[in-house]
Amino acid sequence: MMATATAPSTVTRASMVVVGALNHSRVSRAVHAGGSACRMPQLSTQTQSPMRRQLAPISVRGRCTASRSLVRAKAGGGLAIDLTGKHAFIAGVADDQGFGWAIAKALAEAGAEISLGVWVPAMTIFETSLRRGKFDESRKLSDGSLMEFAKVYPLDAVYDKPEDVPEHVKENKRYKGAGKFTMSETAAAVGEDFGKIDVLVHSLANGPEVTKPLLETSRAGYLAAVSASAYSYVSLLQHFGPHMNPGGASISLTYLASERIVPGYGGGMSSAKAALESDTRVLAYEAGRKWGVRVNTISAGPLGSRAARAIGFIDDMIKYSHENAPIQKELSASEVGATAAFLLSPLASAVTGSTVYVDNGLYHMALATDSKSLDRGE
Repeated sequence: MMATATAPSTVTRASMVVVGALNHSRVSRAVHAGGSACRMPQLSTQTQSPMRRQLAPISVRGRCTASRSLVRAKAGGGLAIDLTGKHAFIAGVADDQGFGWAIAKALAEAGAEISLGVWVPAMTIFETSLRRGKFDESRKLSDGSLMEFAKVYPLDAVYDKPEDVPEHVKENKRYKGAGKFTMSETAAAVGEDFGKIDVLVHSLANGPEVTKPLLETSRAGYLAAVSASAYSYVSLLQHFGPHMNPGGASISLTYLASERIVPGYGGGMSSAKAALESDTRVLAYEAGRKWGVRVNTISAGPLGSRAARAIGFIDDMIKYSHENAPIQKELSASEVGATAAFLLSPLASAVTGSTVYVDNGLYHMALATDSKSLDRGE
């Protein structure tokens, strides 16, 4: 266990150095231009990604935060994350709150072209919200340009082939008319539309019995959690790997419960995350040898997203993390996005098979500093 923990810590420190350098260059440029780190000068059309200029099916605006300064390449040189000309497919974005959205924004800041795989039942409301501008405040990029999605695909990651889809699902009103949405069909469509891609992101999980203790979890609930949250990543790489360029990279998102006991995170989800991390190491070897693709996973701290609130105690976990982590602040989704951008960029070309902890250091704590047992009554 000690050997396993050491390597990710080194990777995390390296990513902090890279991100810190990028942040410094962006803040310096903003101040020099007479503005704050959140009011960046407009980039010229020569500086923008060609795909950003040509493809604009969706206009995207976002909140002004200092963390947005972490990714955009510095004009005129310097250490930078530059994904211009790269195409990223992100599976599992359903709104503008979670880690998947933050990763999309970070990659867009670095110049990548973005396409999304959205869960079929959420597809209509997602596209409607985008079209009506309900997400506009969270979509503006730091240079004033608008994040664009080259294409949004329907995707249900628990089905690999059309014949895997049960009849009652096909007849469900949310699936009728969705078109091709299985893993193999979506991968084939992306390959047909864009040829080869460079970045693959797995940002999805589901445990229908997540609120149940493991001792009360049914076999069906347990297997459903592992299928949707762990095997789906194996399937994603199986089907998208042949459509990836050598030197490409893939990441997934995991959680501390894979290695530590987190009461309340049940229904087989802790087992699914443990499987995901184990699979990451094996897939790093297999995908690396077969396609030249790197594979890593990010163990993110608690975030109060809409999906996380389904667990029921996310606010308690955020408070616990704040009280006990070495860095006492609430985790921002953009910090996970910035780390993902680093791992998916050429700057991390020698990093694969790693679990990278982005949780303000909570993973490394063995003692809860706010425990009443430490109260000496002084």
